[in-house]
Amino acid sequence: MRLLLALMLSLSLPAFAQHDHGAHKPAAVQSAPLSDGLVKKIDKAAGEIVIQHGQLDSIGMPPMTMAFGVADKAWLGKLKAGDKIRFAAEMKGGNAIVSHYEMAK
Repeated sequence: MRLLLALMLSLSLPAFAQHDHGAHKPAAVQSAPLSDGLVKKIDKAAGEIVIQHGQLDSIGMPPMTMAFGVADKAWLGKLKAGDKIRFAAEMKGGNAIVSHYEMAK
């Protein structure tokens, strides 16, 4: 029983990795597929970013332009309309959020 509990705890702890924005992301996010997106608008007051994106399999969303919350509000000061990004999305509290992003190359 203790071995099972230890294994479950070790798998649930976040594994951190650095990316070019200095933030950390959990292991589950690392394996989430990144989708291409085009930043259309940053709304710092609402804490949202509007992204034109393709299919988001991770949250079952078809291609569209929509507003997302962000895991780290500091990202809103680093991005601007017209930026091409690759991002991971997840549902949190019934809202779609960007859990990780990187600038598209």
